[in-house]
Amino acid sequence: MSQPSAVIFDVGRVLFEWDLRHLFAKLIADEAELERFVTTVITPEWHFQSDQGRPLAEMIAERIAEYPEHARLIHAYASRFTETIPGPVAGMVDLVARLDAAGVPLYAITNFGHEFWQMFRPTQPLFDRFADIVVSGSEQLAKPDPAIFRLALDRFALAPHQALFVDDNPDNVAAAAAMGIAAHRFVDAATLERRLGALGLL
Repeated sequence: MSQPSAVIFDVGRVLFEWDLRHLFAKLIADEAELERFVTTVITPEWHFQSDQGRPLAEMIAERIAEYPEHARLIHAYASRFTETIPGPVAGMVDLVARLDAAGVPLYAITNFGHEFWQMFRPTQPLFDRFADIVVSGSEQLAKPDPAIFRLALDRFALAPHQALFVDDNPDNVAAAAAMGIAAHRFVDAATLERRLGALGLL
């Protein structure tokens, strides 16, 4: 079987840092209260509904009804979401640029809310290097559902063996591997660079 010739990236915690705390630490001074808020009110698990395609307006209205005392903070989640993404993961902008310069086709499959992606994508010229990006919230399919991988491969015109998939989430990596896609669990840019070199992509 041939070596992969294209790379499919995850976005959050692979290309860009992401944590709800980056926003809410600006709004909640007490550290214990911050932790309580991001583990009970605006949590990664609750946020995943956006990644799955649920309309943001529905999510916000429902959460404010449940936690009216936190209405200001819940609205901030909706309007200031890009502040949960402080910048690129160390070394990754350079690595993507080198792959692009080497002529390696670049793609992404990201669990990202549709409305949030519309806010974030225009701020990041890095994505101009990508031939296509599948956004879970726009498709109403999210990793690790095999359906989003099938959709992406079809859209990218790739057979499974032609791609290396890079993601930090072990469930997503396992789902890709089960479909015959070469998969790399992301830890840091240096480790990924070594894998890319071993595959002849760099």
